[in-house]
Amino acid sequence: MDRLHLMTVFVAVAEEESFVGGARRLGMSPPAVTRAIAALEDRLRLKLLDRSTRHVRVTEAGQRYLDDARRIIAEVDEADEAAAGINAAPRGHLSVTAPVLFGRMYVMPGIVEYLQRYPDTEVSTVFVDRVTNLLEEGLDVGVRIGELPDSSLRAIAVGHVRRVICVAPAYLERHGLPRTPEELARHTIISATGSSAAPEWRFLRDGTAQSLRLKSRLTVNSNDAAIEAARLGLGVIRLLSYQAAPALEKGDLQRVLAEYEMPPLPIHIVHRDSRHGSARIRAFIDLMAARLRAEPALNCASQA
Repeated sequence: MDRLHLMTVFVAVAEEESFVGGARRLGMSPPAVTRAIAALEDRLRLKLLDRSTRHVRVTEAGQRYLDDARRIIAEVDEADEAAAGINAAPRGHLSVTAPVLFGRMYVMPGIVEYLQRYPDTEVSTVFVDRVTNLLEEGLDVGVRIGELPDSSLRAIAVGHVRRVICVAPAYLERHGLPRTPEELARHTIISATGSSAAPEWRFLRDGTAQSLRLKSRLTVNSNDAAIEAARLGLGVIRLLSYQAAPALEKGDLQRVLAEYEMPPLPIHIVHRDSRHGSARIRAFIDLMAARLRAEPALNCASQA
């Protein structure tokens, strides 16, 4: 069998963690997929997949081969697109990652527009509140909030957000307005998404960053849940400004201690470097960058 075809089958099975799922993705029969994997393992003289009645997992050798196979397939696809011409219509599969709430609020509408505009494309998403490794996880494009570490990724700036302190008007009526960061120690604190029971919040005072460790009364692993608890008047929450924007606009939450906020955090679209560039990646980045730059909630660098 063609080696590139075998690689493609292996990547599909590994990513779906299922022979049936890989077959469905490729439009092949499960027996044909099984034969392809067997032929690839025979060619390499390596066991690439561990099979059980419930799961399919890549072996250690299989993980290394998976990373290389993804890169090779991507380069072949990009070479085909380059040969077809710079104006070729986007086609093929695109994988996108972003933070969970940001992905739902801002990336998913862009993905829907992209799929409607380019009918020969497919998109898969990884919306998680952690920094993903695009190369190791086989992802094409990501959205990053915060300063970027040095890397081989290309980055396009699309906006800024701030960390803001918010409370519900009903909470303020009962407990009063905190006027300095230190006064937060007397208030009920809500922490979201991976925060410890004693989160460390940073503030800017006279041009100097200061940290304040606070004890949370409620800690949740979902920004949506934390926002709901704050909206219902439980306590004080720290959010990224885009997360708070809908509730602030409705008046469900109120921003406090704005004069102590840290400098804004940049938002970037990042993608893997490429010799040829990909029509599907270029088109998606252009569309998404235009949408994000037009969002008022994502361009708050100058707001107090």
